[in-house]
Amino acid sequence: MAKVQVNNVVVLDNPSPFYNPFQFEITFECIEDLSEDLEWKIIYVGSAESEEYDQVLDSVLVGPVPAGRHMFVFQRFDIQGMKFKICENYFLNSVQFLFDTQQNKADAPNPGLIPDADAVGVTVVLITCTYRGQEFIRVGYYVNNEYTETELRENPPVKPDFSKLQRNILASNPRVTRFHINWEDNTEKLEDAESSNPNLQSLLSTDALPSASKGWSTSENSLNVMLESHMDCM
Repeated sequence: MAKVQVNNVVVLDNPSPFYNPFQFEITFECIEDLSEDLEWKIIYVGSAESEEYDQVLDSVLVGPVPAGRHMFVFQRFDIQGMKFKICENYFLNSVQFLFDTQQNKADAPNPGLIPDADAVGVTVVLITCTYRGQEFIRVGYYVNNEYTETELRENPPVKPDFSKLQRNILASNPRVTRFHINWEDNTEKLEDAESSNPNLQSLLSTDALPSASKGWSTSENSLNVMLESHMDCM
């Protein structure tokens, strides 16, 4: 039985300019104290063609985590040029600051790692969580990047202008996949990965797919392939 259940994910600052940091408020529950930290990551899918364009935008360690319900917001901010991560744990009524001494990662995706052909349109952002190096949950959202100016929408530049793009996350329709892992400190064989959360709508249903009438333009088949390829891997 899983020791951690994710109850809710709220997308903050949405829609927003492309260069704004991704922000998520996550609520989860532990059925017992965890002896080690949980590692949360935000991953941006740069292209449906290959996972080599995936970017880990940020990661944060949350812990130690006692039994009970917890809520945290993970984001990044600057103080006089120094990058910090903030993790607000409302269950513990405390704020933990984690100084980033090793990495100087951008909050928004690095445009230089995104193929020009995939810069505008629909892609996917993932939230993952691991315990003892084992991923046990993956939450996927469709993301639409589009120009806000009519002229740029009608006549997009050959070289994408990321400063003019707006990011819009389809927050109402997450796709949640859970994986069975070994929660104990032993070497027992792990069970196979499985399961999509039946309590949350799947992004792969026809009704949930982004539509052109809502400003989303791409084929349902390509969206399905992109999301499936990232939701079904460990």
